[in-house]
Amino acid sequence: MTRMLVWGLMLPLALHAANITNSPALDLAHQLNKAFIEVAETVSPSVVVLKIAQKPRPEPLDDPENPLWELVPKEFREQLERELERRRKRAMDDEDRPQRAPEFNGQGSGVIIREDGYIMTNYHVVEDAEKIRVRLLDGRSFEGTLRGKDAQSDIAIIKINATNLPAAKLGNSAAVRVGEFAVAIGAPFEFDYSVTFGHVSAVGRTRVVPAHGLNSLGAMMDQDFIQTDASINPGNSGGPLVNLYGEVIGINTLIRGLHTGIGFAVPVNLAREVSEHLITTGKFPRSWLGVGIRGLRDDEETNGEIKGVEDGVLITNIHPESPASKSDLRPRDVITAVDGKNVGTATQLRNEIRIKKPGNAVTLDVVRDSKPIKIKVRPELWPEKEDKPTEE
Repeated sequence: MTRMLVWGLMLPLALHAANITNSPALDLAHQLNKAFIEVAETVSPSVVVLKIAQKPRPEPLDDPENPLWELVPKEFREQLERELERRRKRAMDDEDRPQRAPEFNGQGSGVIIREDGYIMTNYHVVEDAEKIRVRLLDGRSFEGTLRGKDAQSDIAIIKINATNLPAAKLGNSAAVRVGEFAVAIGAPFEFDYSVTFGHVSAVGRTRVVPAHGLNSLGAMMDQDFIQTDASINPGNSGGPLVNLYGEVIGINTLIRGLHTGIGFAVPVNLAREVSEHLITTGKFPRSWLGVGIRGLRDDEETNGEIKGVEDGVLITNIHPESPASKSDLRPRDVITAVDGKNVGTATQLRNEIRIKKPGNAVTLDVVRDSKPIKIKVRPELWPEKEDKPTEE
């Protein structure tokens, strides 16, 4: 009875649809519909699904030198120490046993950027990877090796032993405009090769990741983001954000809550720059100053407070033993240009310093106490240790 009722409702709609004649508006809608289909069909073969077997993470109290031990009541310490000793013995016994099969308990996405097997994804997808399994749209599966990773840009490169792969076309994120269509392809919640679309909601988004202290990832990240309302969920990380020409304009990276329509992608220009170094050397060298910074236009607390300058980058602090500490820079200085190129945001300053050759002096235009001055500083190579406390 229910089925007959449904068909009875559908019949008038079908007859009505048959009477609709083509119109310019309908033709335009068909063309747009076809454009989305062509993007999905063109780009999906370049997208991969990543299965990640993560390394076991040690418990916080496994290390007796951990400061948390000081918070443990004395009456429990002996018990914990005995438990640690049992774990060490089990670990020694496990070394003599056959290795356990890796558990693939993580998933993400990636995009093929070279025909000879190089795949771009997010750093956070493969950060703790013990094994990486890469599956293509045609069903083939490969073991992936981590070629290189860069925490600050959240970009990593995986290599698989394959050739003649369908590499994606990388676009120009500097040409991206707010309002244009954007298509995301990936594996959200293990629904592989899901295609969602929306718009570019904003470009140049900064302070997306909270910067709680100088050691935090948010403080170290050196790029802005493309914001999109194309639906992005866990599992989309590392997959491409593309335009209607089928060009990758970003690497999907972050979301602000589920089902909010607020997602973020690393601009492809930075991702390309980083990936080329990762493929060649396994790491991305960048120069740094070692200063805490905030853009005047982005900070309500300082906007209008600094006299003599309307646009620039405020130095909030200088880290000891940094290149900036060896220069004449001071907190409350406002940097307005690097070697004559104007900078108005923290990201612009980071971008300019990052590409400078370590050890070579750069000239900063600075406003101090409402007076313009010039200061020379020699950026140095970013320290190998990732937890070096700095914002620039």
